[in-house]
Amino acid sequence: MAKLYIISGMSGSGKSQALKIFEDFGFVCVDNMPVQMFSDFIDVCLKNQGKYKNVAMSIDARVGEALTSFKVLLTVLRKKKIDYKVIFFNASDSVLLRRYSETRRRHPLGKSVYDGIKLERKIIDSVFSVADEVVDTSVLTIGELKKTISIVAGIQQSGKQYLNISVLSFGYKYGVPNDADIIYDVRFITNPNYVYELKFKTGRDKAVKQYIEKQKEFRIFFGLFSKLIETTLTGYIKEGKSYLTIAIGCTGGCHRSVFVSEKLTSFLKSKKYRVKLNHRDILHGR
Repeated sequence: MAKLYIISGMSGSGKSQALKIFEDFGFVCVDNMPVQMFSDFIDVCLKNQGKYKNVAMSIDARVGEALTSFKVLLTVLRKKKIDYKVIFFNASDSVLLRRYSETRRRHPLGKSVYDGIKLERKIIDSVFSVADEVVDTSVLTIGELKKTISIVAGIQQSGKQYLNISVLSFGYKYGVPNDADIIYDVRFITNPNYVYELKFKTGRDKAVKQYIEKQKEFRIFFGLFSKLIETTLTGYIKEGKSYLTIAIGCTGGCHRSVFVSEKLTSFLKSKKYRVKLNHRDILHGR
């Protein structure tokens, strides 16, 4: 096992979000691991290090009295020669109270929020006292939290590598994709479908590409469009977004949207973004 991060801290401090961030970084994540299963789980990880190379698990006050044996668990890790780090997420009482008020959630210890916070600090102190890193999330945005975790965990990734981009071509006649963050309509481009020699080709074919690229309107459009997308991606990264789907649509999803999606994907890859391309409707009518 290369890396093991034990995530703990106060309820409402961002532990769950932190675990999701570790997952985005490619870690195997386990939420609220029962203390009794801790040692057995580590043995499973050691026997299958290909799958469990990097692991992050959360342990918090929900496990109750079992948390008193937390230091014993760390002794077990040292005996097994596991390289681990305990990261404790914290926030001020006033911030925790405000977050509970905004979400209208009950405190997991079943008390009033105020009493729950006080009791939880006592229970969780056994973890806090041995934490390798304490992250105060009182004033952190999601983007700042992601950056902080990458530094604390020693994950060397650029902002562009945080964002997983999916470019999708589709045909409006088959419905708009529900999971798209950005949808752009390219039906203003003169349709190759009405050129007999191109009708049964797709936006991947050289003849279709040449037909579209000859259009002045397209060249102007793509210069502006690619620059707009590049500019907004910086903002998405800053806000901590991990996944972004850009959907490009035309009538049938075979010609114009396919070509524009291919060209946008090549553009984004040239800017060192991680991009996956999918042509949803390219086979319709082929």
